[in-house]
Amino acid sequence: MSGIFDEGRMLQVLGACCPEGETLSAGVHGITLQVNKKKTSFFDVYVGITERCLLVAECEERKYLTTAYQMLPDMRKTVAEDVGVCFPFGDIQSCLIKNAMMGAVNCSITFRDGSFLRLQLPKRGGLGGGMPRHAEYREKIIARLESLQRC
Repeated sequence: MSGIFDEGRMLQVLGACCPEGETLSAGVHGITLQVNKKKTSFFDVYVGITERCLLVAECEERKYLTTAYQMLPDMRKTVAEDVGVCFPFGDIQSCLIKNAMMGAVNCSITFRDGSFLRLQLPKRGGLGGGMPRHAEYREKIIARLESLQRC
């Protein structure tokens, strides 16, 4: 699990999601809380922004143990399959931001096509200093999402 709190790895994963011509301006570790209003889903994601887009990518492939103790891929839908990976800010209908426990922030995002995504951005980017700019990037992402509340 500590590998997901590596800023270099995060930048690589989010960089692969950036649309052509866009540059990642901030990225943090987050957690999905709900996808499409019907499904509660808790898994680690990287959340980033470019000038025109919100990016959400899973940190790692989800797997489970079989009775024979072999690792198999988790065949449930991923965030990408449920709602996507790259969201132009123009496709976001509303974004509600609320404070959560231990300094975290919950972001409830509704898209114009009716899909929904609820994320949590923790106050800290893991232990061990693997994400030294987490606080700076988190504030930048929150500020950009707050600007969408007026839309």
